[in-house]
Amino acid sequence: MNMTRFYSHGKLLLSGEYLILDGAVGLALPTIPGQDLVVEEDDSGLIRWQSVDEKDRTWFAADFGLEDFELSMKTGENEVGLLLQKILRTARRMNSRFLMASEGCSVRTALEFPRDWGLGSSSTLINNIAKWADRNPFKLLDLSFGGSGYDIACANSEKPLFFRLEEGQPKALVVDFDPPFKDNLHFVHLNQKQSSRESIAVYEELQDFSDQTLDHISAIGKELARCQVQSDFDMLLKEHERIIGKVLRQQPVQDVLFPDFSGQVKSLGAWGGDFILASSAENPRAYFKEKGFSTVIPFRELIL
Repeated sequence: MNMTRFYSHGKLLLSGEYLILDGAVGLALPTIPGQDLVVEEDDSGLIRWQSVDEKDRTWFAADFGLEDFELSMKTGENEVGLLLQKILRTARRMNSRFLMASEGCSVRTALEFPRDWGLGSSSTLINNIAKWADRNPFKLLDLSFGGSGYDIACANSEKPLFFRLEEGQPKALVVDFDPPFKDNLHFVHLNQKQSSRESIAVYEELQDFSDQTLDHISAIGKELARCQVQSDFDMLLKEHERIIGKVLRQQPVQDVLFPDFSGQVKSLGAWGGDFILASSAENPRAYFKEKGFSTVIPFRELIL
């Protein structure tokens, strides 16, 4: 039986946030955990799909027809099935031969992180399907979900990246980001998943910034990558939060939730959910646990 495996890394965005959509440089971090997709050919006449989480529990299952990916739900939310159907149909439009000669297959996707962590359950899936269909993953993302594409760049990278859009085209440059104080950096989950698409929609309604703002954010991202002193790093994080807060007309997360934190906190990616970065000379686990946030992950355990 013919079996093929595809794998993609998860992602975190340390700098740039929404401004990447308008040309700012962002510092993007591929994560150690990701998602794989395993295809086994059979003669079922169907695509038998199963998605499992990090604890090997099935959270979605469906059958798709081979002709036009007709959907027959088994387990999970119908919205997920329709989104997956859209991705498969888009891949077929990009490659008219995709699965046309197949007699059937079973597909199993396996996440290595919880779905609500916001590390890229959708982007890693899109990247894996693009590999399966032998087509450009950035194009598949653009035609299905949309977004800057930094998550696709991370999915295919083994090292941190500077990412930007140049005239709408994704550009990624590998960067050495290995701060000597990385043992003082932790990622804290805020117990909720933020919708990137909804956050982008809010950002696009505001659009209240100048070219100087884009340049400033880009410069901060580049400084963060080469920073060797934690106090300087913290100052850069604080300035970045101030600028993005002004653009979004929101208070930085440290002002709202952690004003007494001994160190610096920064939102990552979509503000208001998912992960924050905590920079502190002391292990912050007890502090955040007392505040009700028990998922505190050291830099070394999460970032490639």
